[in-house]
Amino acid sequence: MSQEDDLRGLAKVMDFMRALSVLFVVINIYWFCYPSIREWNVNIGVVDRILLNFQRTTGLFGSILWTKLFSVTFLALSCLGTKGVKEEKIKWVHIWAALFAGVVLFFFNWWLLELPIPLMARTAFYIFTVTVGYLCLLAAGVWISRLLKQNLMNDVFNNENESFMQETRLIENEYSVNPVLDFTITSSGTTVS
Repeated sequence: MSQEDDLRGLAKVMDFMRALSVLFVVINIYWFCYPSIREWNVNIGVVDRILLNFQRTTGLFGSILWTKLFSVTFLALSCLGTKGVKEEKIKWVHIWAALFAGVVLFFFNWWLLELPIPLMARTAFYIFTVTVGYLCLLAAGVWISRLLKQNLMNDVFNNENESFMQETRLIENEYSVNPVLDFTITSSGTTVS
């Protein structure tokens, strides 16, 4: 019962870390797309004051990269602690492709905010690339976690590491017991002697 409680607690911690990761993405979009958000009449005074205090004390929004790095850090931690369903179709090629696409779309999209197109189009492109990049990073992280846990468990022991490998060599001594069944196949059927 205690182990089940521990697993539930771990799952809650991993969900909290993933929620923090998403929160940092939302904060990044809110801060760096603020003119569009203000134009949509979504600005929240309390959130503005909190973020301004964070900026003043920590410099968290001094670069567009900081909130993204915090987001990816919490995402990676949540993926490593998650035990997923075993899936045999996962290949490293798919993981590398998703990871590469995620990194490019998530981290290298700052220039979209400086394009000479309407403000709403810039914001929409930025939000789209950040979201798709985040989802690609999430998929790659979950796949890496599953594949690593699956590969770590491929040993001569069982999945729970609760038993030991049985001896497969024939050992003859005065205490050995080696049951051997001899099958004889006849035309009428199989007999065991």
